[in-house]
Amino acid sequence: MAKQSKSNPRNVAQKLIESHLVSGKMEAGEEIGLRIDQTLTQDATGTLVMLELEAMGLDQVETELSAQYVDHNLLQTDNRNPDDHLFLRSACERFGVWYSPAGSGVSHPVHMERFGKPGKTMIGSDSHTCAAGSLGMLAMGAGGMAVAMAMCGKPFYLKMPKVMGVKVTGRLPDWVSAKDVILEMLRRHGVNGGSGKIIEYYGPGLKGLSAMDRHVIANMGQEMGHTTTVFPADDMVRQFLRKQEREDDFEKLEADSGASYDEHDEIDLGRLEPLIALPSSPGKVVPVREVAGEPIYQAYIGSSANPGLRDFAVPAMMVRGRQVHDRISFDVNPTSRQILENLTELGHLNDLLKAGARLHQTGCNGCIGMGQAPATDQISLRTVPRNFPGRSGTEEDKVCLCSPETATASALTGVITDPRDLDMDYPRFDESRTFYVEDRNIRPPAKYPELAMVEKGPNISSLPQFEGLPDSLEVPVLLKMGDDVSTDEILPAGSDILPYRSNIPAISEFTLTRIDPSYPERAKKYRDKGSMLVGGDNYGQGSSREHAALTPRYLGVRAVIAKSYARIHWENLCNFGVLPLSFDDPEDYDTIEQEDELVLEDLHKALESGDEITARNSRTGDRYRLTHTLSDRQVTMLLKGGLLNMMRESLAS
Repeated sequence: MAKQSKSNPRNVAQKLIESHLVSGKMEAGEEIGLRIDQTLTQDATGTLVMLELEAMGLDQVETELSAQYVDHNLLQTDNRNPDDHLFLRSACERFGVWYSPAGSGVSHPVHMERFGKPGKTMIGSDSHTCAAGSLGMLAMGAGGMAVAMAMCGKPFYLKMPKVMGVKVTGRLPDWVSAKDVILEMLRRHGVNGGSGKIIEYYGPGLKGLSAMDRHVIANMGQEMGHTTTVFPADDMVRQFLRKQEREDDFEKLEADSGASYDEHDEIDLGRLEPLIALPSSPGKVVPVREVAGEPIYQAYIGSSANPGLRDFAVPAMMVRGRQVHDRISFDVNPTSRQILENLTELGHLNDLLKAGARLHQTGCNGCIGMGQAPATDQISLRTVPRNFPGRSGTEEDKVCLCSPETATASALTGVITDPRDLDMDYPRFDESRTFYVEDRNIRPPAKYPELAMVEKGPNISSLPQFEGLPDSLEVPVLLKMGDDVSTDEILPAGSDILPYRSNIPAISEFTLTRIDPSYPERAKKYRDKGSMLVGGDNYGQGSSREHAALTPRYLGVRAVIAKSYARIHWENLCNFGVLPLSFDDPEDYDTIEQEDELVLEDLHKALESGDEITARNSRTGDRYRLTHTLSDRQVTMLLKGGLLNMMRESLAS
């Protein structure tokens, strides 16, 4: 790790990047390549990663550590999910990957408990991989193809981000917790205010934020559209690793004295109050007091966005000797087996159950629309990271994001309640008490991987092969969309859809159906000819699931034109051979109608030379100047039909 330099002081993000840089220059906007130490995959996206590794002919992973978690698709209503669990277990044996089975917990807190190390880099096929920044790691969400490449020992490429420094001062008041910190950031900066940036927290206020508090903040930094969040590795991180019996993994990592940042913000923790994000965006943040009194149906605690022991212990102490309101579904989702066993040992689980809580298995569950859907037209308060429309499993849902304190206070009263208004003292949880470590169920890489046989159930299909980008396109705009379209809307999650995650022809039937139920059938008519999508600002925000790029490509999409893109989805489009273009003049967006046919010619020359790309509207005759920010590497990749094709060609030579 880089040491203090008097002539060139570095912040934490710069130290992490500099120590792993294998190509490019650390100048904002330039493409850089990073050596990756660890990878994280989960079952909703990991099945494709394992199929990609198989297609590449990988022998054994080349990272220091790779871990696969089963945490999303836990409902076993038929054979599909359990078949995929067996497939993942056998693939981990074959490729040398740690395997965390169903019931062990949500990937991000479990990885933090067992594997996270200060100073390391990690990418994961889950957008909330950034949560590991809480330990002083450079951890980023990415598409599965990028993760597969890293597991093959290849660099991870991204545009060098700016670094926003957020100075933290003061101490959190009673009834205000880490969730309110990140909600305050979202209130200030919105859902794309972090675009192209690493958010680095520093300052004296960090002494009052535990490593798991920092996990809450780092996790939901993704909802700002950031590249990632980083914290220093300081005494709070050392304490966490000591409780996890991994103090030897600690390495101090802090910004140099005099380090600078590209942008600045400051949060005085003592001035914060309970906040809540209203339906249906993490950016619609208001003080809880402004909406207090609204009746609710559900209060839900847990998920990767509030995974710590205190996030369950404080609610347990709040409801001790009390009963939740009789119309409320009080859903408790422990985030790891370790957390569940500690809640049991400390007596907190019993307090929750006696108060009327509904206990669910350790996993993502309702956060990803796998059960616990709220009632029609009823407010659901959740400590999850996202409240995109329909993500809960209920169409036209009313999901609000809030802290465990606010959710629990509201469960007791039956209405949205500012927890400061409760007639009780704030329960203080002592995190320094004896902590029980549990890791018995996580399987290390196989001793004899060459003997492993990959098990494939009937629902698993091979990856489709795609041809390269043609030199000209004359294709219809099959769908025109607005701003902030999420990957949950492009390829929805939920218990009806995600079980098809390893069957691209089947799951493609759900592509963009949240926006237009007729889209898949209309797209099939143009699969051979090709088609195009048009979007507004921040297209593809949210989850890292590469299905949101893969299934449109399977249905014939060759290009997307948008005002701007979310980082991970933009990368996924490139990886699967879909050309991502932007309007040079955003007002041109208004002149395009759905079903218009656009003509793009001499694409190969324009992409390779950096010349202007022009699209002509056959209906109006209008011409649109289009731009892109593709690197030379990505241009080559698109012309070959995607990253998998390029990797196959490289391995064959």
